[in-house]
Amino acid sequence: MSKNIVIVGAGIGGGSSVAKAVSTKLLSAKITLINPRPYAISLPTIPRMAVSDGNNLFETALIPFDKLFSNPNGTFVQGVVESINANKDGGSVVLADGQQIPYDVLVLAPGSLWEGPTEFPFDSTAVPAFLAEQRAQFKKAQKIVFVGGGAVGSEYAGEIKDVWPEKEVTIVHGDTGLLNSTYPTAFRTGLQKSLEARGINVLLGDYVDEIPAPGSTTVKTRKGSVIDADLVVPTRGPRPRTEFVAKSLGVAALDERNQIKVTPTLQLVEHPNIFAVGDAINTVEQKQVAKAGAHSAIVAANIVAYLSGRPLKPYKGSIEMIVVTNGKGGGQGYLGILWGITLGDWFARFVKSRGLLVSLSRGQMGY
Repeated sequence: MSKNIVIVGAGIGGGSSVAKAVSTKLLSAKITLINPRPYAISLPTIPRMAVSDGNNLFETALIPFDKLFSNPNGTFVQGVVESINANKDGGSVVLADGQQIPYDVLVLAPGSLWEGPTEFPFDSTAVPAFLAEQRAQFKKAQKIVFVGGGAVGSEYAGEIKDVWPEKEVTIVHGDTGLLNSTYPTAFRTGLQKSLEARGINVLLGDYVDEIPAPGSTTVKTRKGSVIDADLVVPTRGPRPRTEFVAKSLGVAALDERNQIKVTPTLQLVEHPNIFAVGDAINTVEQKQVAKAGAHSAIVAANIVAYLSGRPLKPYKGSIEMIVVTNGKGGGQGYLGILWGITLGDWFARFVKSRGLLVSLSRGQMGY
């Protein structure tokens, strides 16, 4: 009998990858991919796309789902999942419009919720106006403060300096170095120096608790530093989109950070017919597109094994690696192999900074 496999969330490398893989592995199954937006976003493009329209990224970085499935057993549904009706033999998901979609196997890939210009609208027709507003704010501002010095805040700062080298840019970050202690000091210090070489101010070990509206103001940090600013941008990192999971399956399904608790085989502890991948799960690793891709490969294989009664494979993690751009021409890379390899501008430029991996993202979506 045909099985219904439902995937909630369609990020590139995450839910989209699971859906594409399972549709080719289980030709008799019905695959339903649900996402609030009618497109997937090539995430590395967001800082550049939000800062300026000079790269035409809007035309290539928002990728529809019409070419994702190579077989007719896959369907895309635009909608917001509000709840899950779960039982040991299957269940259904309930959308905001009341539609119920049954499943035999469910995959949760809800991703994360961002603040500020990184969180795009669900309605694709609203994206041009959203981008125009963000770009106008960046263009008008002369003193810009990014609250959070992870990869996203650092990349926004570099993009600003590419377009307007004269603007005053500050990053306020709570840790002792940019990003976090997953990465070695040499990498974090190298990234800081590359940003400072472009005139970007980096304030470490401090926080901004309140994000004021755009306009001339001063920002007071938790430690009492006062920074002149006419635009303060939150880049503090995302939070998991898991409210509907707690509402439906109970708070015990989540950890203290509201991440979905999974077993080594990436199943929910009390629901073996529910799998989860991506940013929202509680694997001990950095949250990145590449990690979601590794999760998806395991989950696609495990769904086939689960339905055929074969043993499932555990997810064993993947190496830590990252490339943080500093505009189109530079950045820093880190590969967590051997002794840990830190690489500079030439590597970042070759791998990511110039093209932002758009071609790779489009290829994963069937384009």
